Amino acid sequence: MPRQARQAPGGIIYHVLNRAAGRRELFAGEEDYAAFIRVLARTLETTAMRVCGFCLMPNHWHLVLWPQSDGDLARFMQKLTITHVRRWVEYRHRVGYGSVYQGRYKSFPMQDDSHFVTVLRYVERNALRAGLVKRAQDWRWSSIGQIESDQTPLIPLAAGPTPRRADWTSWLNRPQTRTEEAAIRQCLNYGRPFGSQTWSARMETRLKLQPLRPRGRPSKATVSD
Repeated sequence: MPRQARQAPGGIIYHVLNRAAGRRELFAGEEDYAAFIRVLARTLETTAMRVCGFCLMPNHWHLVLWPQSDGDLARFMQKLTITHVRRWVEYRHRVGYGSVYQGRYKSFPMQDDSHFVTVLRYVERNALRAGLVKRAQDWRWSSIGQIESDQTPLIPLAAGPTPRRADWTSWLNRPQTRTEEAAIRQCLNYGRPFGSQTWSARMETRLKLQPLRPRGRPSKATVSD
């Protein structure tokens, strides 16, 4: 599991994800999705956080969060997950039957420029990419689904440091490059910053992240040295 910053600095935008334990469904139907949205909305009423985007999937969820102060991310995520787990186990009468989530949430910081736009697009395309809908905006349990809906939104969305382009919805429905998707997944898997080389190096120092170890067995030259 990737290392997490003990206290995430404020002012930096994060992609946050968590999955259900044991490959089970986290959201089995509309009531489960709606319940999480209500928990998220209530958490926002009591705990400071800016939400730039989100997408709920059958066995996991994505959030794009923009904390204002140091420690906001940890406080918000603790309140959100504890409340949701309590609701989940009580609704299913599964108190004491093991973990709901596979572990602590994963997150990575992103630069507040085109990198932010790339991640937000990745998150809001999730249901489309998984084949759950034919258009990204048709997935009700996402920020783009909320934006395009004629119902009163439950989750107030922050504009973000970079505004959505005028053709945002149609752009969402066009595929991202494999390079973009692979870069985001690598940052998520290893908890690494997503941004320019200079910004990422500076962020790794600020967050006290250890250098990534090369994968696989060491070379013979390394062993002999």
